Amino acid sequence: MVTIAFVCVENAGRSQMAAGFARALAPPGVTVLSGGTRPASRLHPVVVETMLEAGIDLSRERPKMIGPADLADCDVVVTMGCSEEDVCPAHFRGDARDWALPDPKNRTREEVREIRDEIERRVRDLLQEMAPGEGSDPRPRGNATPRQREARQPAKSRNRRTRPS
Repeated sequence: MVTIAFVCVENAGRSQMAAGFARALAPPGVTVLSGGTRPASRLHPVVVETMLEAGIDLSRERPKMIGPADLADCDVVVTMGCSEEDVCPAHFRGDARDWALPDPKNRTREEVREIRDEIERRVRDLLQEMAPGEGSDPRPRGNATPRQREARQPAKSRNRRTRPS
């Protein structure tokens, strides 16, 4: 099981688009979270409209709060450029990435389409990177915590205890 979180400030645009693509494209066993550090009251209407053009319906999604406890067990946390706004939520020690994407808020439909397309490309690349090769673990390596590294060990070696002879 792999968990990816997409995080931005308002959770009304970029992180929702990324989560929408990830949910649509990820193989079974991938859990997708999305949230914001200061959630807006609703998604940007132009985001919902342009995602629907791409075949993904976000009309029922609502911005949600996300914090360190929500991110603790994630394998990858992707921020959408919040570090530029000095509000990056990643007190996370796993694989944390910042995609530094422009905020679709107050952008034209064409600009939001460009942002959407770039997000789709990056989500596809991330999922491809995580795709398991023969006998490999699908989780990205990144800066894993000791607990995460232990979880990546095969069950046999993780549960083996040395007994005195």
